Amino acid sequence: MQAVSRRLVQRPLALGGVASIYSPSSLRSLYGVSDHHLNGAENRRYSSSSLATKGVGHLARKGTGGRSSVSGIVATVFGATGFLGRYLVQQLAKMGSQVLVPFRGSEDNPRHLKLMGDLGQVVPMKFDPRDEDSIKAVMAKANVVINLIGREYETRNFSFEEVNHHMAEKLALVAKEHGGIMRFIQVSCLGASVTSPSRMQRAKAAAEEAVLNALPEATVMRPATMIGTEDRILNPWAMFVKKYGFLPLIGGGTNKFQPVYVVDVAAAIVAALKDDGSSMGKTYELGGPDVFTPHDLAEIMFDMIREWPRYVKLPFPIAKAMAGPRDFMVNKVPFPLPSPQIFNLDQINALTTDTLVSDKALTFQDLDLIPHKLKGYPVEFLIQYRKGGPNFGSTVSEKISTDFYN
Repeated sequence: MQAVSRRLVQRPLALGGVASIYSPSSLRSLYGVSDHHLNGAENRRYSSSSLATKGVGHLARKGTGGRSSVSGIVATVFGATGFLGRYLVQQLAKMGSQVLVPFRGSEDNPRHLKLMGDLGQVVPMKFDPRDEDSIKAVMAKANVVINLIGREYETRNFSFEEVNHHMAEKLALVAKEHGGIMRFIQVSCLGASVTSPSRMQRAKAAAEEAVLNALPEATVMRPATMIGTEDRILNPWAMFVKKYGFLPLIGGGTNKFQPVYVVDVAAAIVAALKDDGSSMGKTYELGGPDVFTPHDLAEIMFDMIREWPRYVKLPFPIAKAMAGPRDFMVNKVPFPLPSPQIFNLDQINALTTDTLVSDKALTFQDLDLIPHKLKGYPVEFLIQYRKGGPNFGSTVSEKISTDFYN
């Protein structure tokens, strides 16, 4: 017993001796390594530089490519708790990437994301988007930064310009100072332009310019209106129909747009990350395969919820008058106002113009992807709004022709 205790006492001395052998001074004497080379890795990581000249395709990978593999990507996904964020985190985590999830609200907000990756691969991190040191902390271990932060309406605390423009600019500047960020992807929106009637789209255009000025090798994604289980177009429409029995078509529902399945947008971001760097410095417009009007999309919604289509055409001046008071009062009352659903003044302004993919723009095809059509599975989540349950009623597509019995 005394011999065992003596060995335990002597072991730290032995370890200390080993540590002293491999101390920096010993390495210098043995191999002639300078201080510059010993400290180069740490200094290089936080030195001021632009993005790497290549993508992340050369990163070390281990495993078969599943969630228990190592893809080599350590991605900080700002805005991961939002609509697009959950689909992007799922696609990153399932291929073995480590995903850092900054969040500013309750610790329950990112809880559902932790299940999407292997143990310890999805890491929620509390941060303050207005605190630069907080941003640096959540970006410190990353080699990829993806900015999904955005909002379609203003609140008392956050304006369009701060959320959609200034935050993106701050993230790009911090990523540039970081020095170890290989890829920066800015998610904007289709229709972003400095001449747009929508303040959000003008702010997104300013954010694109600011990001590319700081990081010319950044990739910009411009998704169209996204459709999915948690979307902010078909869900509000269906809830309005269930409550009032009709759907208002703002401006007559004649403007054109290209809604896209949210899973396809997430797949496009991952495809850009996995390439050899060919997508760096480029802008992609991600629209669905078909052009719709709000009336066309509403027909699909009514068909899926199995309700008789009823519409009320609402001219733009009346719709703006109904949505105006909320925007007027948002900064004039000492309490938060409800979030706008259908009657969002900025979105109403955006509806005055068509939002389509440009003829010469880079699209899904340039990323070797084919987007889904918005029928069947992409809109199947709407069955939750059927008044008699998922199997209630029938649709035209499900009716069997009488010739079947002949």
